[in-house]
Amino acid sequence: MDEATSQQGSEPEAAARRARFGTLPEPVRVEDMVEERAASLPDPARTAYNQDEWLVRYCL
Repeated sequence: MDEATSQQGSEPEAAARRARFGTLPEPVRVEDMVEERAASLPDPARTAYNQDEWLVRYCL
């Protein structure tokens, strides 16, 4: 037997190998690898901005 034949093995072994490892899995998108979650709960008091509040505090 030459090297190429001895490395491939017999036909049933090759068929079993192709059945198990024949196709690669589908590629995973980068968007599917990342999970985005908020670090903390939103605070409505912190984000509530009144445009006229500075007028009342500093100008009157």
